[in-house]
Amino acid sequence: MSLPQIWNEFLTGLHDTSLLEYIGVFAGIISVLFQRKANIWVYPIGLVNTVIYVYISIKGSLFGEASVNFYYTVMSIYGWVLWAKKDSNKVAVLSITYSSKKELVQQLLFFAVFYVAIYGALVFLKQAFYSNTIPWADAFASASAYTGMWLLAKKKIESWYWWIVTNTASIPLYFVKHYVFTSFQYVVLLILAFAGLVSWMKKGASQKAVAFTHE
Repeated sequence: MSLPQIWNEFLTGLHDTSLLEYIGVFAGIISVLFQRKANIWVYPIGLVNTVIYVYISIKGSLFGEASVNFYYTVMSIYGWVLWAKKDSNKVAVLSITYSSKKELVQQLLFFAVFYVAIYGALVFLKQAFYSNTIPWADAFASASAYTGMWLLAKKKIESWYWWIVTNTASIPLYFVKHYVFTSFQYVVLLILAFAGLVSWMKKGASQKAVAFTHE
């Protein structure tokens, strides 16, 4: 597909974009802005996005993405609870940290298990019900998103690497499904993910330095 064709497809898609999708996109972008600042508002605003996209993904036969957004909804509540916990000095219990080597291995296994499970389910759905499903791409974007959301709840810096993977995979996935404004959302989220990674790395280094001085 040439650049003019992509541009025309984008303009046509914008014209056909529903109000619900617009709301979902803006809620998603705003929630990531709060995520970059490690602000707990990432969760309530993110819930608006995830609930809307459960519906949109099912409608577009993106069942892996539908499962992701349902998972997002559950994990947003879980993360909200974790981030809200404070110690006796009213300081948040969770802080931004890097994963250990053991945790990195666990993350890769977590991703692999979900990829295989989602891919298998989508292959079945494609053969039995939905011929326009794209199993490998949907499963890849979904499994990386599952991993990223799990790590976000734990305030792990590596969560941003998984968001970069997820956003990169989701741009063409939603575009070919004619959700072009959602595809554009993932372009914005990809840029924000790189910015978020840099921001959290700085915050993590700062928190580590403060902890070191108090030892």
